[in-house]
Amino acid sequence: MLVTIVLALMGVCGPASCDWVEVWRDDFNGSSLNLNNWKFETGGGGWGNNELEYYTNDQNVDVSNGALTITVKVENNGGQSYTSSRLNSIPAWTYGYFQARAKLPKGQDLWPAIWLYPQSDTYGGWAASGEIDIMEYRGQVVNTTEGTLWYGAQSPNQVSMGSGDTAFFYDFSADYHVFGMQWTNTSISWLVDGQQYYTININQNLSNGAPYTANGQPFDKPFYWVLNVAVGGDYFPANVYGPPVTTTQASQWPQPYLQIDYVSVSQWQNNGPQRNLQRFRPRNFQ
Repeated sequence: MLVTIVLALMGVCGPASCDWVEVWRDDFNGSSLNLNNWKFETGGGGWGNNELEYYTNDQNVDVSNGALTITVKVENNGGQSYTSSRLNSIPAWTYGYFQARAKLPKGQDLWPAIWLYPQSDTYGGWAASGEIDIMEYRGQVVNTTEGTLWYGAQSPNQVSMGSGDTAFFYDFSADYHVFGMQWTNTSISWLVDGQQYYTININQNLSNGAPYTANGQPFDKPFYWVLNVAVGGDYFPANVYGPPVTTTQASQWPQPYLQIDYVSVSQWQNNGPQRNLQRFRPRNFQ
């Protein structure tokens, strides 16, 4: 029913009443990745977070039955003990309603992410030109997710703000859910199944040492999708989550893959004020 409500909001309407109109979508139909939409980003080295995976080309990706699957494998490559994949969309957008319908992994230290990265380093290297995390999640805590903005000066002087770990009455590894982000020139909001759970006002000076000259910077430039599954690293501090996963433990991961039914981008096509989707308190949502 929630999916139906979201579709109704997304522009199934007459010319006079349309608002959010879908401008791009990948349903992952067929038997291979559409390379007009996506490219692989490969490599290891920890990715600035002491991660344990090496990103390959297509050997960790499957497209079948109308879904994209990114699978983490316990195997040596590039000096790491795990392989995975990281996909970047070729097109990029400024502002819109971004959605991904996904079923998340389950297993210690699995770290799937659905996020946006700037097309160019207009304001400087990471994180001065921004990053928008739509969904991050830890594979051993299956009922929480979070959304985050990164910005400010270049690393190591970056800053962030976001929802923090937000608990829901869902096991995100058990079924598909729609992870969304509504981005305008004044705010960025995060949603699950069409229900808004957090908002940040970006109509303010976010300088924090970066060379921003107007409100909303750096979140005023084109950003592209990133879909990946990482393993371990700084997202799993040992004082909270215990020692890093071992390869023996990882071989018993119950669900070492991220599945994505579709990703889509919609943009506002009307002169009226943009519609803010319904808010709710996640811990009370049923």
